[in-house]
Amino acid sequence: MTLFYRLLPQPILSLVILALWLGLAGSVSVGQVLLGTVLGIVLPRLTRSFWPDPPRLARPGTAARLVLTVFFDIVVANGQVAKRVLGPLDRLHPRFVEVPLDLEDDFIATILGGIVTMTPGTVSVDIDRERRLLLVHALDVEDPEALIRTIKARYEAPLKEVFQC
Repeated sequence: MTLFYRLLPQPILSLVILALWLGLAGSVSVGQVLLGTVLGIVLPRLTRSFWPDPPRLARPGTAARLVLTVFFDIVVANGQVAKRVLGPLDRLHPRFVEVPLDLEDDFIATILGGIVTMTPGTVSVDIDRERRLLLVHALDVEDPEALIRTIKARYEAPLKEVFQC
């Protein structure tokens, strides 16, 4: 293992931590950059044992598009959820939906569950490894099959491409 990977076992994660820190700090000062850099170096090293076989990013361009898709969906879903919640509640159709998974890797399935949870109006409740299902609770679902198709097309398929699984 090279010195670079000993210092930064997850370099992309280190950059994400730095970016998130600067975003949360609300300013880009020398002190904030220094603190974000220290966190970006220390946190992945402290959590290295939780990543026994980390997946490798195979398609960074697809990963960037997926991140933009998720951000876009979060913004759009916030408006949709606000509209539905502020409207008549009897028009909501909450339900649980089982999304069949094509993902073999548990970690990638967990990333998919996190993406679903970050999108307002949906929460991943469970990942059934034996049946390979993601149990999702959605605030308003009239067509469960449409929700399944959306999750698989917008999130699962790009994740499979990003990590070549």
